[in-house]
Amino acid sequence: MLTYSLEERGGLPLYEYLYRRIREDILNGTLTAGERLPSKRALAEHLQVSVITVENAYRQLEAEGFLLSRPRKGFFAAPVELPAAAASPAAVPQDAEEPVWRLDLTSGQVDVSRFPVSVWARLTRQVLSEGGAPLLTPVHRQGLPALRRAIAKDLRDRKGMAVAPEQIVVGAGAEYLYILLAQLLEGAAFAVEDPGYPKIRKVYGKCGAFCRPVPLDGQGVDPAALAASGAGALHLSPSHHYPTGLVTTIGRRQALLRWAEERKGVIIEDDYDSELRFTGRPIPTLQSIDDGGRVVYMNTFSQTISPSMRLGFMVLPPRLLERYRQELGFYACTVPALDQHVLARFLEGGHYEQHLSRMRKEYRSRRARVLESFRASPFAGRIAITEQGAGLHFLLRLDTARSDGELRRRGEALGVRLGFLSEYAALPRPGYAHTLVVNYAGLEAADLPRAMELLAEVFDERNEKV
Repeated sequence: MLTYSLEERGGLPLYEYLYRRIREDILNGTLTAGERLPSKRALAEHLQVSVITVENAYRQLEAEGFLLSRPRKGFFAAPVELPAAAASPAAVPQDAEEPVWRLDLTSGQVDVSRFPVSVWARLTRQVLSEGGAPLLTPVHRQGLPALRRAIAKDLRDRKGMAVAPEQIVVGAGAEYLYILLAQLLEGAAFAVEDPGYPKIRKVYGKCGAFCRPVPLDGQGVDPAALAASGAGALHLSPSHHYPTGLVTTIGRRQALLRWAEERKGVIIEDDYDSELRFTGRPIPTLQSIDDGGRVVYMNTFSQTISPSMRLGFMVLPPRLLERYRQELGFYACTVPALDQHVLARFLEGGHYEQHLSRMRKEYRSRRARVLESFRASPFAGRIAITEQGAGLHFLLRLDTARSDGELRRRGEALGVRLGFLSEYAALPRPGYAHTLVVNYAGLEAADLPRAMELLAEVFDERNEKV
């Protein structure tokens, strides 16, 4: 007869303690395969517990496959593999601790302290107070209709884009949309700008797509190289290329549209930071001059609201929209309903436009201060700055005999994190050397004197040891 000390069960319910002990006896071989267990009533009387306690324990063991029930015969231990001798558990890799940098010129994230948190909190309370079915009901697979209407209106008002809300697909950030596009355009090779944002190549590559790096000239993607690549899709940022800052000319845009029409290809316009243009009028989007329905437009709110706002969207031309619904329409929307409701009101109420206006003013001023500091620095005579009056970064070419690797190591030794144009190139070119990609978003005015001192030490040609 099975005998267990019920006083040792601690805070466990009786049935769970009994279940655990019997399971342990089966796993360690005390109860062998096929061995008959006491009847529920007999075991209950022996342990002085209720029959229902034993029944619950037996039923759980049966549900998990540890017991077999045979009509009119009772319960029997099921055959199980006895566990091997306990081995030392494999060590769980720990996340590498992020270093604390004295100066980080690689982070292009916006200053979140500038975001109107109080407005966002008020809108969130409004949505929650109204509550009910809208928040608890799954949103449309392409995104909340109210948000898609608000985005369509914003695109029309700020960028002159005639977009129907039905063309918009909302997703959890740009990377998720890259994955959807890789699936939607399955079989096509993707041409990507070289140099360009490495994560684009990595995401497409992990989705099984072939990436063909295509070089840039002074006007944008080289059409001849694009045609020679054999690609059926082109991913580019024509309004402000990262990291060079290049703006694709109108003539080149028209040439790329002709390529797409002749090739029956697709152009993916990644408009990641056009909201942060500081001089002149906004650059018209490629999508707005596309008469053939060959351009997929995409953008994200991570750059303008907060990096934690994992919410982006793409605008599909009609022919691709139908294909998307047929082939990928089974995907649920990946953005929480609450975020979509609040963002819709943020857009509808004009708060987003006000926020962008404040950001442009802030970063125009911050950019001017940063450029002034570089031009007045001890190493000013050894640098050339390339900037297009837009975005949160610029290129700085340094006259130096050191390699990019040497400069990087010198910077790290001083707690300075540097990024180089050569790191963005899929195909190395000598002309990319000695050019830094300076992301200035995190440089406050008070930090600039110390930043210039640190960079002067990194760039110092006379000092071989840091």
